[in-house]
Amino acid sequence: MRRSLKLAAAVLSGSLGIASLAACGAKSTDTTNANAGAGGSGLKVGMAYDIGGRGDQSFNDSAARGLDQAKSELGATINEAEAKSGESEGDKEQRLKSLVTGGFNPVIAVGFVYQDAVNKVAKENPNVKFAIVDSFSPEQPSNVTSLTFSEEQGSYLAGVAAALKSKTKHVGFIGGVQSELIKKFEAGYVAGAKSVDPNIAIEVTYLSTPPDNTGFADPGKGKQAAQGQMDKGADVIYSAAGSSGSGAIEAVYSASGSKWAIGVDSDQASQPALSKYKDHILTSMVKNVNTGVFTFIKSAKDGSAQSGKKNFDLKDGGVSLATTGGFIDDIKAKLDAATAQIVSGATKVPTAPQG
Repeated sequence: MRRSLKLAAAVLSGSLGIASLAACGAKSTDTTNANAGAGGSGLKVGMAYDIGGRGDQSFNDSAARGLDQAKSELGATINEAEAKSGESEGDKEQRLKSLVTGGFNPVIAVGFVYQDAVNKVAKENPNVKFAIVDSFSPEQPSNVTSLTFSEEQGSYLAGVAAALKSKTKHVGFIGGVQSELIKKFEAGYVAGAKSVDPNIAIEVTYLSTPPDNTGFADPGKGKQAAQGQMDKGADVIYSAAGSSGSGAIEAVYSASGSKWAIGVDSDQASQPALSKYKDHILTSMVKNVNTGVFTFIKSAKDGSAQSGKKNFDLKDGGVSLATTGGFIDDIKAKLDAATAQIVSGATKVPTAPQG
């Protein structure tokens, strides 16, 4: 499985320049690694990643950037752990408990799959501050902060870009897991594309359905899905699928003719592991998870962490479009206009697929 292109033209260019983020994990379920931050401030931060972990070039890496910022700027000692495919709720709970037992406070869980585990472990440890990315539960304890993003707003802009760049008037969307979160990406993308051309054809493919979350970590499935959409005529494909999206990007790169991929969460054209494909990455819908993570860590350090939900939207700079490669420079005025309409409230972007 996040916002701001500011007001009108000036705002968009600023937000578009942000290159950040995405959704899953670090090293291994059973192995954590601690790294002392500069100066040893006494701040100890634990992070539990979703499947894919640090190095997924997407969601988890975005969260990792916020953790790294806390290490360098706040002197934090950090400890990271990563989820595994097919693990139980007990595995997630144990990962969080291990971080708490190790003296890490705050503890950040990356991904909606941790919601039940966070609720339970936070309730058992009321003196520890927790944050969860991409999820909110009315039942969560008061020592939990939800870091959420208006993914649908950034995805709307991605849809506008896709429709304006498509030569076949046929685009595609690939979702990693058919969850309420990823449906926000789909809803915004479809609405944005249809705002440009109501008759545009849009392919939608999901790689897995809960409780199977492997769709976030299977580049082979992503590649196959993208190839299937291109076979049907799509020439611009947006993937919100964690590391599976790298497979979709590879498929677009290898295809004949003029086709584009749209990345997600991080500015994927600037990721070293994807650099060979950068000339076929039109843009990326950047979800600035790093901003949310660092903001939360700093507030925990200062003793001002809030409970409940903290949302980051387009106006706040929580989401943006990357401009690496300059491939959307020629449509900047139209993206600026779409941004201004969202920020002003004139355009209400849906958070669930329509019809």
